[in-house]
Amino acid sequence: MTLLLLAPLLFAQSAAPIGPPAPPPSQRYEKCLDLATNNPSLAEAEAGQWQLAGGGFLAGQCLGMAYANEQRWPAAATAFDAAARAAEKAGDGRAVNYWAQAGNAWLASGDATKARAALDAALAGGSLTGLPLGEAHLDRARAMVAGGDLDGARDDLDRALAEVPEDPLAWLLSATLARRQSQIVRAQHDIAEALRRGSDDPAVQLEAGNIAAFAKDEAGARAAWQQAVTLRPDSAAGKAAAAALLQFTAKP
Repeated sequence: MTLLLLAPLLFAQSAAPIGPPAPPPSQRYEKCLDLATNNPSLAEAEAGQWQLAGGGFLAGQCLGMAYANEQRWPAAATAFDAAARAAEKAGDGRAVNYWAQAGNAWLASGDATKARAALDAALAGGSLTGLPLGEAHLDRARAMVAGGDLDGARDDLDRALAEVPEDPLAWLLSATLARRQSQIVRAQHDIAEALRRGSDDPAVQLEAGNIAAFAKDEAGARAAWQQAVTLRPDSAAGKAAAAALLQFTAKP
């Protein structure tokens, strides 16, 4: 009789869970995001393990954040894309945020076509508001400019400015687009707004010089380009401004 009692007891003991219980998804998600910021390579491992354990789109989005913080843009965009599709399939409203992140990452990787498709999906959801909405319109405008759709970009930039009027980048891009479309009054107005919010950005000073030059204001162009060089001579904007200044010192 003793042996008969021991068998089911041993079976029950072997079926008991091994190790501590898994943390709730929200706690694991927060931990994963913290790793993505502070230790992206460790976050990749954590997100991968979580995906195998059924972490779904939360694990996928964390993986995208880890890649993004390592500036591995194609990998980040692919991870965000997958998270967005999984969230959509689950009927989760966070899908629009993942599409927006995918669009931003595709832009950073240089694929404007995929960026626009992802941002179209983000905006089509209709649930983005405030800053995320403004940023999505801003990114889609950048994708449209890259694709040669300047009129479409103008519409998105105007929408972005309505949502994020204090963002110097929005004003900078709007001013640049206006210059490209030969709308000098709009360009001057918008670059003044960008300077009011971000005069310490060499990219803003570079464009201020470009617009001044377009308006045949040599003194204004010189001053702005020199300021871009002074702020960050090693930056792309600083180097472009330095090259622009050479025209004033070159011999006839």
